[in-house]
Order: sequence, then structure tokens, then C-alpha cells
Amino acid sequence: QVQLVESGGGSVQAGGSLRLSCAASGYTYRNYCMGWFRQAPGKEREGVAAIDSDGSTSYADSVKGRFTISQDNAKNTLYLQMNSLKPEDTAMYYCAAGPGYGSSWYCRTFQLHLFGYRGQGTQVTVSS
Repeated sequence: QVQLVESGGGSVQAGGSLRLSCAASGYTYRNYCMGWFRQAPGKEREGVAAIDSDGSTSYADSVKGRFTISQDNAKNTLYLQMNSLKPEDTAMYYCAAGPGYGSSWYCRTFQLHLFGYRGQGTQVTVSS
């Protein structure tokens, strides 16, 4: 059973930065696709960034050039560096894990329903 625990959320002013972390344990799959999703009140959940087992990454258009996804395999930790934050980035951020096939369609297009595991989330609030 994979467990994912997010941390690093908080309140920041527009233009500021935050780094989210997702500590993973209890691996089930041989290889993984890891992703970050977010959901704001009254809005649908959306994919933010993902990294597949071959290291390929993908980003939502709204965060390209501002957010960077990375992972430290030795620490079993996924990161999301968020720079130049905007009020519209305010949301609950979740990490998710699924089987990794390398540059897979489901991973790069953020098909959350195909990820097997999801964390509880960490809140990010950006004020103007």
C-alpha cells in the first residue's frame, strides 16, 4: 500500500515561492508516474505537473515556466517548486502515484483516475 504525505503548503503573497514535498512509502509498482494535482473551491481538480518513470515531465499550460517538478529517489520524495505564484494558484495541492511506463499518455495528460494512490493534500494560499 503506497502512502503519500504532502507538506510545504502555506500562505504567500503574489510573486512569492513555495516548495511542496511529497514523501512516499510502501511502493507497489516497479516504476512510477508521480504527479501533482490541485483543486480550488468550486472548481474541478486539475493536473499541474507530472514526472514519469523515464524522467519525462509535463506541465499544465497555466504553470509552465513557473513550476518545476522533481524527485529525489534516494529520499522517495517528490517536489514541486512553485515560483512567481499568483492568486489563481490558490488551491489544495495533492500528489498522486501510478504505474510508470515511460512517457505514458495517462501520466503526461494527468488522468488522475488512472493513478492508483493520492495523498491528503496541502493547502496553498496566494494573496494579492
